[in-house]
Amino acid sequence: MFRPLTRTQQRVDIVVAALFGLFALAATLIPWTSSGVGSGVVDERVAAVVAVLLTAVYAVALALRRRSPALALAISWGAALVQMATGLPPLPANLAIFAVLYTTAAYGTRRVFWVGFASALGGAAAMTLYLIVPGFVQVPGDREPSSVATHVFAFVMSFVASALALLLAWTIGALVRTGIRARENWHAQQLAEAEAAAEAQRTRIARDMHDVVAHSLAVVIAQADGARYAAAADPDAAASALGTISQTARAALADVRMLLTQLRHTQADGPQPSLADLEQLYAQVRAAGVDLAVEVDPMPRGETAASLQLAVYRILQEALTNALRHGAVGDRGGRGGRIDVRFSWHDERVEVVVTNPIGAAAAPDGAARGHGLIGMRERAQLVGGTLEAGPDGAGRFVVRAALPREGGA
Repeated sequence: MFRPLTRTQQRVDIVVAALFGLFALAATLIPWTSSGVGSGVVDERVAAVVAVLLTAVYAVALALRRRSPALALAISWGAALVQMATGLPPLPANLAIFAVLYTTAAYGTRRVFWVGFASALGGAAAMTLYLIVPGFVQVPGDREPSSVATHVFAFVMSFVASALALLLAWTIGALVRTGIRARENWHAQQLAEAEAAAEAQRTRIARDMHDVVAHSLAVVIAQADGARYAAAADPDAAASALGTISQTARAALADVRMLLTQLRHTQADGPQPSLADLEQLYAQVRAAGVDLAVEVDPMPRGETAASLQLAVYRILQEALTNALRHGAVGDRGGRGGRIDVRFSWHDERVEVVVTNPIGAAAAPDGAARGHGLIGMRERAQLVGGTLEAGPDGAGRFVVRAALPREGGA
């Protein structure tokens, strides 16, 4: 029932209501004292007391108009009924009714909004009946058609004028209400867009973090296993493996630091990998003791969008990571299979195919467990492409991505 207001708003409403009450009181009593205008129902002294009390009541309604539009409207209706019951003429304090109708339309609930509209029409009708009908009834002998027509015309015009005045205040409030709702909707839309952008940023960073950490750890694990097997027979190979582990871990640490910087500062996107970094990726995989064959046919022509380069790099990085972790690759004890990578750079699209033998540690259906496949599909979808991954029935796991090239060659 009560709307939350700041202390400044409450103080402003109280000060405005107090000043209005003093003005309305002076405008009521000074003319009344000089002319001796009273009421047709009560004597002049009682009428003056009632007028003072009603002025105070209207001032209270004015002070409460923003805090509780419904309560302010109820107080105004009660004061108006008392005013008509005591036969008082229109008072300067009645101007508070316009402010109350404005706030019912601007700040009231949906029910109060329409009650304010009905009050504007009902108040206009009550005001017209109160002012016009007594003058017509007090002349019982005058029932000429011209006199009746005059009173009917006066009634209609008074009602139209009163309704227009009251509805004008209510309409202004309705327009303000529309503006407030539009501003709130705009703010809500801005917040929703900001939250969506933040969520997309977090998803992208999480995907990059997964790609970096999973690939680096796969290389480190493969190198560590190779060093453990070769430690006794070939110390030089073990030392080389340890060097590769150190280099891979340092590179991964740098990438993780960059991603953490993006989490702290959304503006710091940092450099993203491109096609030029593929050779380093191949070197890391080969350093893990994997037989990696790369075929490019046809060769790329023209410029390649940065988003497409990033998608190709991340998809290939994740596919090689899955092959290291779950595939039967490597040269441990002379066993293992080869990873084949094939690029086809067409004018409209680029196709990436990665195949590797399925290892015993793979999932029952030959697919790698975890978020790797989901991340690769998301990478492909971000640039408008598609990705398929699964066993080919010949003991090999195949990742096939088709990514569109914007603008062609």
